[in-house]
Amino acid sequence: MERVAAWLHEKNPGLDGPVDVDEDLIEARLIDSMDFLEFIDLLEDISGTSIDLQEVTIDDFRTLARVRERFLTPSG
Repeated sequence: MERVAAWLHEKNPGLDGPVDVDEDLIEARLIDSMDFLEFIDLLEDISGTSIDLQEVTIDDFRTLARVRERFLTPSG
């Protein structure tokens, strides 16, 4: 999750402190439509698997907790 947090801070230079695992990344505008595909590429690189956009919903990317559960754990 460190790489994800670092990416979020890189994209949001005014962001102070850690991002709460339950914070809505989309509502908080920490991820926008311009960065979304780059975020998916990052998750694919970290997980070592490709993400089929036909099999996911926007809610799978909404919080760090859901991202970890869906893409960064073996059972995801």
